[in-house]
Amino acid sequence: MRKLALAFCLLGAPAWATGLEIDIAGEAQGTIVIDLFEDVAPLHVERITTLAAEGAYDDVVFHRVIDGFMAQTGDVEFGRMGQDMRYAGRGGSDYPDLPAEFSDITFDRGVIGMARAQNPDSANSQFFIMFAPGAFLDGDYTVVGQVVEGMEVVDAIKRGRGRNGAVIGPPDRMTALRVREDDPQPPPAEDEAASQ
Repeated sequence: MRKLALAFCLLGAPAWATGLEIDIAGEAQGTIVIDLFEDVAPLHVERITTLAAEGAYDDVVFHRVIDGFMAQTGDVEFGRMGQDMRYAGRGGSDYPDLPAEFSDITFDRGVIGMARAQNPDSANSQFFIMFAPGAFLDGDYTVVGQVVEGMEVVDAIKRGRGRNGAVIGPPDRMTALRVREDDPQPPPAEDEAASQ
């Protein structure tokens, strides 16, 4: 009987996946493919894939975008297209905040990290994608993955203004997220492809 109950619990849980596809609309148009690091940050990856599978991220905007630094999104409470954007960035999901899962992975271009408040154990649903290296974040924010395709789409995301990077006017948004059950790999570099 216990085995049967466990089987039903597993059927209801999201598939444990290592990849994510995010469709972007606005000034940026296209799809970003992400390799999620479930071995580095299993709790955070599980949260992102759960929310993605539930459709919670669909139509959530990039509310904070700082040129030369990063693009932040994922406020499933206040950051949906059509809501009052003055509150975007202040919310999270109905799930509890997550304990930090810091690693020795550096915040290079294309790395995805979890946004949080002052408390290291306060990440919930929001995440950011690095435009450029930001080693000053190393060991203070949880790394959850890496963009393996579509960095040109990330680079085209509408920038915000001022020190906080608040986006003025219609922001770019994630229109749909798909959880992948494979481990997405970056395409071969041009010099590697030419030699094959």
